[in-house]
Parts: sequence; structure tokens; C-alpha cells
Amino acid sequence: MKVASIQMVSGISLDANLSEALRLLRLAAAAGAELAVLPEYFCFMGTRDEDKLVLAETPGLGKVQDFLSDAARDLKLWLVGGTLPMATEDPSHAANASMVYNPRGESISRYDKIHLFRYDNGREHYDEAAVLMAGETPTVFECRDRGGQEWRVGQSVCYDLRFGELYRMLAADILLVPAAFTHTTGQAHWEVLLRARAIENQAFVIASAQGGKHENGRRTWGHSMVIDPWGEVMALQATGPGVVLADLDIERLRSVREQLPSLQHRRL
Repeated sequence: MKVASIQMVSGISLDANLSEALRLLRLAAAAGAELAVLPEYFCFMGTRDEDKLVLAETPGLGKVQDFLSDAARDLKLWLVGGTLPMATEDPSHAANASMVYNPRGESISRYDKIHLFRYDNGREHYDEAAVLMAGETPTVFECRDRGGQEWRVGQSVCYDLRFGELYRMLAADILLVPAAFTHTTGQAHWEVLLRARAIENQAFVIASAQGGKHENGRRTWGHSMVIDPWGEVMALQATGPGVVLADLDIERLRSVREQLPSLQHRRL
């Protein structure tokens, strides 16, 4: 199955971000991608954290959800909408939700980011819990490729990457990591964490990132990539918007798991 990891440098205009996302998705579809993954906050990177609350949508109703549904149907893709803000019962907090649509444009899965990022090195300060409500449910979905192969796909978002126990629970063939890693933390830990999650779970990893200098002054690390179950980077884009393409082979996954059956050797 050919997959596409979409890298963006999203700004403060929702319409401009959706237009750019569609441009990149069209490139992915034209290249033969069957599954495309947009990055975290693909639709909006505001000037303040509170800005995302204004755009928070309700399930089945909203411009971003309509965009994802239409794009999946028109381009005949399995489409993962990195993340978008979804309304909660508390108007001061939104969920950071990753939405999945099948090639018919139907919403088939939603994962709310469980682990909320907090970081302060004296120069940079982030605290997602100030405006986000943490999710609670590990989430997987089944994806059938055009050849009829079924794939078990596990969802995660950005900071989740640091919590290996989540990925063990997903027990998936493909692990998704849409993200907006900061330049500081990404440079230090992004690739090594992604490769570790691929190796220890013997799964493909599709990591779709924000990558560049944003209108709001934030700088994200980028380095969107696809990694195989042995931990090898199959394709990568360092910075700027683009489409990272790779072919996932189920036989490669089976071979790794048969030759080194570490998933069967777990004791804890």
C-alpha cells in the first residue's frame, strides 16, 4: 500500500491552510497514495493557544470536517486529518482530535490526544492543558487497501510519542504520528523516538509533521517520515511543505515479526 505523509507549515488563515492541504493531498493522490496523513493542527496555527477554541467543531458539523470528508471522497483516499479542535462540554477547553475518513468520505474513527505537552526551558513555554482536554481512549481502525489487504492502524498524536505503553496497547501494523514537534524537542528526540516505536512494536510508522517557521513565530522541527518495522527510515522530508511517499509491504512486516518474534516473547 502506498502511503503519504503530508508535511505543512500551517498559518493563521483557515482557508489558506485548507487550500494548501488540498494541494498536497492532490499530489499524493496523483502519485498513487491510498492512505494520506495530515499533520497536527494542519488546519490552523493561531497566534495564541486560545484561538483554537473559536474554531472548535462538533461531531459531523464543521468546515474542517466537511473538507476532510470531501477530500477523501473526491481523491478516493483513506485520509487522516492530523488534528483539529473539537468542542467539549467545557467551553474553555477543546479536544485535539485526529479524524479518519474512508474513500467514500465517511468518518470512521476519531482519536483525542491523550498526553498533553508541557515544556519550559526558560526561553520556550508550552502548556497544552491550559486549553485542551485530554482524551482517554486508545484508538485503532481497520484499513483495507486496494489489493484487499487488511491493515490494523493505531492512532496517536505528537507528545503521545514519548509514552511507549500506548503503542503496546494499540498492537497495530501501522502507527500514525501526526505532530507539531517544537524545533528544540524535535531536534533532540523526534527521529529516535519514532524509530524506537517502530522497532519495539515491529510496525510501520507514518509521521506527518509541521515543519518550518510559522506566521505566529513558532518554529517546528518537521522531518516527516515513514519508517519500516526494522526501524529503517524509508522516506523523509526535512523542512517545508511536501509529500513523503512510501510503499508498505505486508510481507516485510511479517518477515520482521517471524525472524525476531519479540512480540511473542513479552513477559510483562
